Amino acid sequence: MLFRFDFKGVSVALFIQQRHNQIFAQILNEVVPQNELAKNFSVSTRTIRSDINEINELIQPYSAHIVYERGRGYRLNIEDEALFATFTQQNDEDNHIPRTSKERIDALLLKLLMLSLPVKLDDIAEEWFISRGTLQQDMGAVREQLQKYQIALESIPHQGIRLNGSEWAVRACMTETLWRRYCAQIAPDLTTFRPDCLDNLDLSYIDKVLHNSLNRFDIRISNEGHLYLVFNCAVTILRITRGHELTTAVKNDDSEEVIRKACDEISKGLIYFLGNDLSGAELSYLHDQIVAQRISNQDSSTQKSGTHNELCEYILNYINELYNYDLRNDEKLKKDLNTHLAALITRLQYHISTPNPLLSDIKQYYPFAYDVTLSALTSASKQLLPHPISEDELGYLAVHIGVSLERNYGAGSIRQTEVLVVTDAGNSTFRVVESKIMREFPQLKFSRGLTLQEYESLDEVTEDFVITTVRISEKNKPVIKIAPFPTPYQLEQVGRLAMVDQTRPYIIERFFDERFFMVINEKISQEELFQMVCHKLQQEGYVTPDFYPSLQERESIVSTLLGKASHYPTL
Repeated sequence: MLFRFDFKGVSVALFIQQRHNQIFAQILNEVVPQNELAKNFSVSTRTIRSDINEINELIQPYSAHIVYERGRGYRLNIEDEALFATFTQQNDEDNHIPRTSKERIDALLLKLLMLSLPVKLDDIAEEWFISRGTLQQDMGAVREQLQKYQIALESIPHQGIRLNGSEWAVRACMTETLWRRYCAQIAPDLTTFRPDCLDNLDLSYIDKVLHNSLNRFDIRISNEGHLYLVFNCAVTILRITRGHELTTAVKNDDSEEVIRKACDEISKGLIYFLGNDLSGAELSYLHDQIVAQRISNQDSSTQKSGTHNELCEYILNYINELYNYDLRNDEKLKKDLNTHLAALITRLQYHISTPNPLLSDIKQYYPFAYDVTLSALTSASKQLLPHPISEDELGYLAVHIGVSLERNYGAGSIRQTEVLVVTDAGNSTFRVVESKIMREFPQLKFSRGLTLQEYESLDEVTEDFVITTVRISEKNKPVIKIAPFPTPYQLEQVGRLAMVDQTRPYIIERFFDERFFMVINEKISQEELFQMVCHKLQQEGYVTPDFYPSLQERESIVSTLLGKASHYPTL
């Protein structure tokens, strides 16, 4: 199974130049327009062409070549898959020594989290063949990551540094770091992901154990959530085998029977690594991890009341009182917000981090919603929100508020064309895609959202076409892959399908209003034509009465008459 992630800002060590790595990562799985590449990297199209030529020189010996398709963009053409696979995996053998600052930060985190005894930076610098000063610069980012989990970095004289934090926090930090390193691969694959700290654990076996148990008990989890649980189980195995087994369980009155049974079955599968079943405290820990990653049922009749309901009501009342936007009657928002807050409170309670790769985009596209959400949660009492909330989580909540604002204070719907959305980043990403596409094409109807696994299990698609944020196979209906915040090119591709049954051409409709198209069969002079058009524009409020005289003056200076036709002068 191939998991797809955003490679923006990720360092991939296949090429010397960072931009080459990022360009290659984007073209690897989809066709990308030349102008979009140039815009993404803030360079000219000529520079992009030069970069593509240099990349082609390096990948040609591996039976691959980047070709340009007119009207579409760059596409990677692979003639020998086996030979090309050796190229994308060639850096795995030499992956023990981190090369870039980002790689060193993750490697430092994992090394410190795995060690029980203090370690000196000088020893690490010598092992990685870098100076102590270079390593010291990376420690700032390491401390910043550790602070997110309330893990302190202690310095012991003559011995070195070590970490001091709860076992729950250490496991959460390790899981996120491994998840981030996995995503940094060009072609993420659990069978080939072998960092030193995992001690050759069979991740694909853990993946199968989780997949079978969760499916058996009908527990819905996104692919990203499933991947997080794979690494979390791997970290649990490592910590237990190193003498860091949990001995006390956090009291949880909301324990669910179905999830407990799934945990028991998963525990049986992990005997392969541990030799015996998980303890009661470890089972409780696994239960909470699954609850935090589960896609909850949005049926209000099955949702339990709790702190999340009170927090939801508080947020909506706060927005209404301070910003005069009344979202309290938006039932869709209430369901989405209650579902998200229920899982959020669980994650905060157990230090479970959920990285938000869309945070910068959310701040850019929903700045007002982000500020409103931040203000509401900052003012919430400790009773409603007893744990500090990260920017990543705040961003996801802001999406729900932003989408609701667009839904309630934006445009209405026209004719409906049904669309199926496939995404693995959760309900908030589904709402982002729905909102962005609906704003451009209000005639579309988003009938449902599925995860990758749910989509693959379908025999056929009943909707008109499929919009996806992950790479999927095409069934009986067209598929368009977009980013959660679609680019203009991607929106244009959606538009072509959205308007496929329209009588008016799609591109023309985007730029011209049908009210100003006129078919005149009788003969008419240029002056009469200008009078007619100016009168129409004046009626619609586009021009003032003095526009026609200025038009006559301009026409007398430089005529716009072209042959037997007349070209209307621009404003």
